[in-house]
Amino acid sequence: MTTTNERGGTEARPNADASTPAPQDGPAAASAAAPTGAPSIADHAAAEFSALHGRPPAGVWSAPGRVNLIGEHTDYNDGFVLPFALPYRIAVAAAPRSDGVFAVTTVGDDGRPQQAEPVRIADLSPGSIGGWAAYPSGVAWVLRAEGFSGGADLVIAGDVPAGAGLSSSHALQCATALALLGLAGVDPDEPDAPSRATIARWVQRSENDFVGVPTGLLDQTASLSCVQDRVLFLDVRSGEMEQVPFDTSSAGLAVLVIDTKAKHSHNDSGYRERRAGCERAAALLGIPALRDVTESGLGDALASLPEELRPLVRHVVTENTRVVRTVEHLRVGRIADIGDLLTASHTSMRDDYRISCLELDLAVDTALDAGALGARMTGGGFGGSAIALVASDAVASIGERVKAAFAARGLTAPGLFTAVPSPGAGRDS
Repeated sequence: MTTTNERGGTEARPNADASTPAPQDGPAAASAAAPTGAPSIADHAAAEFSALHGRPPAGVWSAPGRVNLIGEHTDYNDGFVLPFALPYRIAVAAAPRSDGVFAVTTVGDDGRPQQAEPVRIADLSPGSIGGWAAYPSGVAWVLRAEGFSGGADLVIAGDVPAGAGLSSSHALQCATALALLGLAGVDPDEPDAPSRATIARWVQRSENDFVGVPTGLLDQTASLSCVQDRVLFLDVRSGEMEQVPFDTSSAGLAVLVIDTKAKHSHNDSGYRERRAGCERAAALLGIPALRDVTESGLGDALASLPEELRPLVRHVVTENTRVVRTVEHLRVGRIADIGDLLTASHTSMRDDYRISCLELDLAVDTALDAGALGARMTGGGFGGSAIALVASDAVASIGERVKAAFAARGLTAPGLFTAVPSPGAGRDS
């Protein structure tokens, strides 16, 4: 769908009228979600809850990590993004408490429970909780402000790789939000309940205002609203969504995820600096956000800005265009044709936004040299993961080439897996 914006340019929009599935919920959705088995993650969380508290949980809710196919650092510029949910999830087993206390335990990769200090929800405030516990606590803090203030016991388990740029923290927050709302009798898919889009904004607020990380809306929306076998075309400004078919296997293709093991964090100052630079550029241009710079008006916009801001603006504007062109290809089933757009996105992030690193560039360059149709870093940058669009029968050989390249540089061996669009967040039991 194409519309004319108020500045006379044209812009594509998600086709909200397209016939697409709604977010899935319940055990059937979860069972399709993970190679390790989302039910096993949910069962693991439930078993750990029972062992710790001596009673079964009232329910288990889970949320997936995500891969952003294309559209990086466009979300906080009111632009377009195109994520899909991963088959790896964070599960939260939960039960209500009558004393207003919020008690959270996480089960690490070593199987050992780590319990945060219990705290009264009424006493939560920004800066009062640090470390991993700040993420679920921030959600409880926001929900209290929205009228959901009941205490709870939570036990968390999951298999989303942490620090890989695959949004494990947002999976944790989204699962926590659904769990706390579920304990209050709220189902986001029921009439008159808070929508998934509203919950995504609550989760964003918890991270921005409680944890203190200025993230956009991409990751929360992806975790809550993605559906199986689709990528989510999201207009962040309007909230319009389109679930676009993305059946790589039928096209003889696969998305290879390369976890470089270079740890990624939105707490790093580089993320804040680039977001602040985009906001400064928009202010100097007299527009609400860089979304309002059209491709045809990019040259004039760049000419009016300080030199240090021009690469940031160029990336955002051209990345929005790349998202739109990718969607155009996918709508007509031309998945193989998006490869060059993925690679151009990486080049832009490397050279203009300057958020790549040795490991990400090595992963992308090696995959391309080995025959990938396209490749790019995914996520906030400064580490984390890359993705490569590859022929299904070339997954193993390209993966081996990447591992060999890392070994030759003396780098930690990367993690490799293929990703398929999987269900979004929901209740498992």
